Amino acid sequence: MHIAAAAATALAIGLMGGSAWAADGYAVVGRIAGPDGGWDYLRVDPGHNQLLVPRGGAVMTVNLATGKVATGLAPGGRQHVALPLPGGHEMLVTNGATNTAVFADELSGAVIASVPVAKGPDAAALDAKTGLVVVAGHAGGAVTLVDPRTRHAVGDIQVGGTLEEVATDGRGRAFVNVEDRNEVAAIDIATRKTVAHWPLAGCDGPTGLAYDPQDRLLIVACDGATVLLRPTDGKLLQTLKTGRGADGAAYDARRHRAFVPAGRDGTLSVIAVEDGRASLVQTLVTERGARTLAVDERTGRVYLPTAEYRLSPDGGRPAPVAGSFHVLVVAPR
Repeated sequence: MHIAAAAATALAIGLMGGSAWAADGYAVVGRIAGPDGGWDYLRVDPGHNQLLVPRGGAVMTVNLATGKVATGLAPGGRQHVALPLPGGHEMLVTNGATNTAVFADELSGAVIASVPVAKGPDAAALDAKTGLVVVAGHAGGAVTLVDPRTRHAVGDIQVGGTLEEVATDGRGRAFVNVEDRNEVAAIDIATRKTVAHWPLAGCDGPTGLAYDPQDRLLIVACDGATVLLRPTDGKLLQTLKTGRGADGAAYDARRHRAFVPAGRDGTLSVIAVEDGRASLVQTLVTERGARTLAVDERTGRVYLPTAEYRLSPDGGRPAPVAGSFHVLVVAPR
């Protein structure tokens, strides 16, 4: 494990003095540097005041009080999410290379247990009612239910298609985006069944997914649009035009704000949700490549990993510049 200490001032995230608050509430205020490598779904652990960032081959954490960055935790392959678990200091990390969900110590990085799960494990979410973690198999078309108390899988549920992010409602239901079919699937955890497939008109390639518990809404990030869905019957309530290249969505229940990043356009859509209606209140310029995110509801800060990219001379996929990985910090007024 390598530890790099950042400056302790300004929450130790290198605030940029030239940044001004956006008129409508959010602005990029800093960067957190990290080693080269990939990334996917990151999460905030309020219990340990840490940001958890899967980096492809290992997990990186940021202590949000001291600014210390730790890397090389829970080594694995093609990691997609590092999910903090309540009641201790364990995290669940999905490893696409080995089709496993790994339990690891969030502080030391030591691996505690490895659980076989559905093929191509990607996103994961904890269901508060059952206490089970729902792991979405991106390549296998199934989700695996994992019990963090026993560190064992307790069942697979067939969904079909290419699965992306998963969300739970705290009432025993899980929802997962089916990217190649442009739909959301609803899962009843207790009966171990997929109970509905809801088509998403006007939504191409749904990726990010968040749940608004107050208004009981699903917020689905698509390529160029965000749709609001009623989770009881799948009725499409609203469609908002947002940026291209989204791969995540997050909801801040304290401030009634949803966030959808656009990695292709380099923007962050800030969406106000009030009384079941949503409105786009800000399109904040971030950076290209900033496609996933996590929100800290305690502070309202939003974290978006990215890197600088160099265009390929042959017109191929842009390549990240060595030494340029960082996590953008976005803060409210």
